[in-house]
Amino acid sequence: MKLNIKDKFSKELPADPVLQNTRRQVRNACFSFVMPKQPTNPSLLHVSAEMAKAIGLTGSITSKDFLDVFSGTKVIEGTKPYAMCYGGHQFGSWAGQLGDGRAINLAEVEHEGKNWALQLKGAGETPYSRTADGLAVLRSSIREYLCSEAMYYLGVPTTRALSLVLSGDKVLRDVMYDGNPAYEKGAIVCRVAPSFIRFGNFEILAAQEDVKTLRALVDFTIKHHFPHLGKPSKEVYIAFFEEVAAKSLEMVLHWQRVGFVHGVMNTDNMSILGLTIDYGPYGWLEGYDHGWTPNTTDRAHRRYRYSTQPQVVLWNLLKLANALYPLIEEAEPLQAVLGTYQDELKVAYPIMMKSKLGLFEKDGKDQELIDTLEAVLQRSETDMTIFFRLLAKVKANDAQNGLDVVKEAFYDPREIEGDIRKSWEDWFSAYRKRLGKEGKSDTERATAMNLVNPKYVLRNYMAQLAIDAAEKGDYTLLDELFNLLKKPYDEQPNMQKWFAKRPEWARNKVGCSMLSCSS
Repeated sequence: MKLNIKDKFSKELPADPVLQNTRRQVRNACFSFVMPKQPTNPSLLHVSAEMAKAIGLTGSITSKDFLDVFSGTKVIEGTKPYAMCYGGHQFGSWAGQLGDGRAINLAEVEHEGKNWALQLKGAGETPYSRTADGLAVLRSSIREYLCSEAMYYLGVPTTRALSLVLSGDKVLRDVMYDGNPAYEKGAIVCRVAPSFIRFGNFEILAAQEDVKTLRALVDFTIKHHFPHLGKPSKEVYIAFFEEVAAKSLEMVLHWQRVGFVHGVMNTDNMSILGLTIDYGPYGWLEGYDHGWTPNTTDRAHRRYRYSTQPQVVLWNLLKLANALYPLIEEAEPLQAVLGTYQDELKVAYPIMMKSKLGLFEKDGKDQELIDTLEAVLQRSETDMTIFFRLLAKVKANDAQNGLDVVKEAFYDPREIEGDIRKSWEDWFSAYRKRLGKEGKSDTERATAMNLVNPKYVLRNYMAQLAIDAAEKGDYTLLDELFNLLKKPYDEQPNMQKWFAKRPEWARNKVGCSMLSCSS
C-alpha cells in the first residue's frame, strides 16, 4: 500500500513539546503527538473504493497492510500521528480547551493536486480526551461512515469516509446518559478531508492570548487552503473571513435544502472550509417541522433545531470573528462580513426554496408562496423528502388535485380535512397558477426539481436497521444503503422500499428519534 505523504500541519505549525499521552492543558501549540491504541482483533467491515481512489491509494484495500494502517495497528512509515488542539463554544457557552479527544490524525497525502488529511476516529485516548477513553462504538461509527458519503453524493460540502473497521474490543457506553451503561462493539472510522481545522482551533489560541501561534495558524490556513488570497496582511485576513462566511452559508443552505439537521452546531464542530463535520446526533426531517432537533441533549432549548441552523452559523461566525480580531484590530470590517452573511441569506434561502418548487422565473409573489407552503406543511405531519419529490409530478394545467399527487407524504391522511384541506387546496391553486408563468415544460421542470430534491436520504431508522444487523454480524444492509445513497437523486426502482415514511415502530425508538452525543 502506497500513499503520497505530504505532511504540512504537523511540520509547519508548533507542536506540544510534552510527548506523554496524559490529559493536560496545552499552550503555544496547535497539536500534540500521540500514537493510536493497538486494537485487539481488528477486522475490515467496509471501504469506500471511490475515496481510496481519490487519495491515490495504491495496493489492495482488502490487504493486511491496509487494515493495519486504518485500524491504528501500524503507523505509516515516516509519519507521526497527532491530535489537534482546539476550544469551542458548546450550546452557547465557552467550554475552554476541547481538542481531538477521540480522533488521531495519521498523515496528509497529495493526489492529483488535492490535499487530503487522514484521521482515525475511535483509535484511542489523546491529551484532549478529558475523562473519556478516546474510543468509538460500532453504532456511531456506522452512522458517521454512511452519512459522510451520503452527504457527498447529495452534493453537500462534507468530510468523507474511507473505511470502517471493527476493533475487536468492547467499549462501555451510556447511550442515553440515563445511568444504564452497557458494553458495545468498538469500531474505528477513517475520516478524510482537505483539512480538519475548525473555528475552535483559532478560538483556543485567542482565548489564551497567544497571538503569535494564532497568526501562524491563520497564515498556514491561508497558504494551503486559500492561496488565491495572497500573502498574509490585514486585508487578506478580512478576505479570509469573508470566504469562510460564504462557504459556511453555502453549506447550511444545502442542509436546509435536503432537510438535514446537524444536532451539535458547536463552534468546535464548524469546519473552516465550510464542510459538514462531526456526525453525531444528526438526522433528516421526517415530518416537516422547523422546531425539530435529533439531539436529546438539546431537547429543552432546541438551540440547534432545523429552522435556526442558518442563524447558528452566523452566531458561530461571530465567535470566529472575535478570535481573528487580534490580527485585524478593527471590528468594523468583521461586522461588515457578518452583515453581508445576513443579507445574502435573505436572498439565497428563497432562491434555494424556489429551486425545490421548480420556480426559475422572477415573480413578486414567490415569497408569499414559500411562506404559505412552509406554514401549511407544519399543520400536519408531512414527510419533507417524499413531499418535495412527489411535487415534481404536479402539472401546471392538469385538473388533478395536488393533494392526490403528494398524498403519500402525509403520515395521517385523516388530518387533511377542514381548514387544513382548504389551506392545501388554496396553495396548490396558487402554485399551479405560478407554474403557468414558467418557461419550462412540465417535464423540464420535473427534471430540474429532481436534481435538488433527493428521493433517498439516510433516515435514522434506515441507519438503525443497518446497525442492528451489523451488531449481529450481518453487513449486507450496510453495503446496500452505502450503494443506494451514492445515487440519491436517481429513481432506482429496485430500491423503492426505501422511498417511504418513517415506520411507526421507529417513532420513539432510541437511535431513530432519540439520539445523544454518545459514541
